[in-house]
Amino acid sequence: MTDSGSELWTVDAVVAATGGRLEGSAKDPIDGISIDSRTVAPGDAFFAIRGDRFDGHDFVGAALDAGAGLAVAAADRAAGIDVSKGPVLIVDDVLGALERLGQAARARMNGPVVAVTGSVGKTGTKEALRLALAASGSVHAAVKSFNNHWGVPLSLARMPEATAFGVFEIGMNHAGEIRPLVKMVRPHIAIITTVEAVHIEYFDSVADIARAKAEIFEGVEPGGTVLLNADNAHYDLLCELAGKQPAIDRIASFGEAPGTDVRLVEATIADRYSDVTAEVFGKTIRYRLGAPGQHLVLNSLAVIGAASLAGADVDAAGAALTDLSAPRGRGERRNLNIDGGTGVLIDESYNANPASMRAALDLLG
Repeated sequence: MTDSGSELWTVDAVVAATGGRLEGSAKDPIDGISIDSRTVAPGDAFFAIRGDRFDGHDFVGAALDAGAGLAVAAADRAAGIDVSKGPVLIVDDVLGALERLGQAARARMNGPVVAVTGSVGKTGTKEALRLALAASGSVHAAVKSFNNHWGVPLSLARMPEATAFGVFEIGMNHAGEIRPLVKMVRPHIAIITTVEAVHIEYFDSVADIARAKAEIFEGVEPGGTVLLNADNAHYDLLCELAGKQPAIDRIASFGEAPGTDVRLVEATIADRYSDVTAEVFGKTIRYRLGAPGQHLVLNSLAVIGAASLAGADVDAAGAALTDLSAPRGRGERRNLNIDGGTGVLIDESYNANPASMRAALDLLG
């Protein structure tokens, strides 16, 4: 469903964007976009994506039985679909059709768009941006960690036309993976949270990881801004690479170093929250994060900085971060009773890596 409850797509608009051929009679509106027959909702358009383990074409019937208003299928598999169950939009390639629909969604949306990448902290920063920007208008952001070659176009295709702020997460394991995704997202503001030795097995050095992350600069809209971690060892390299992109108008920084555009002045980290004082492009603000951790404090600087760059109410953005919580499997703390004593479980089970584990263990003091 759309974030605002308004119509997401008309059938004619989906047909026009994807370049497909409609078999059967489909009814407006298309309320959502799905690639999973298990969670498809009535009125959704179901895209039968071919994955590594499953082919969505095998589940078209189940999706239509569940109330999908439209199934999108490849021409080479359409002959096996019972169109009596519901309308089918036949396309040359389903993932390509989803990409085209995502691009159409991006083209019709007029608000600021923020894209986030980095070795760690992408999802947490994306969720913090969702909270912070919502204080100033409607926000569309990817669910979970939908940051790959199908997650990004799916998230774009789900974006309502009237969205005030768009927030997208872009991930990668190999060089070259960010480039096509960011060219779909076309952000006005691009954030790199940090560069660390994550997925190092696919690179010769951490500097090469930084170069791969810098692909996000290639999709920034003309006049756009990049927001970089001034405390990271690869900050100078990233600034150099950003400076080579003519569309980028401004390179801004966040961190603790003197002269940083969004600078941490003071942080008090308690068991359940963090109090932050920061200078944001010359303005001092104070806010409370609803979760502890120095890494969350530093990423919140990028969030507040992006909110300022996007024209949002910075004070309201800071106040909204009181409701922030650590994403599941990414540093969530749980107090345990153990044989008459107490312990703390820090859940860093989602895609843990040395950098995220260091951040989690830092919470223990």
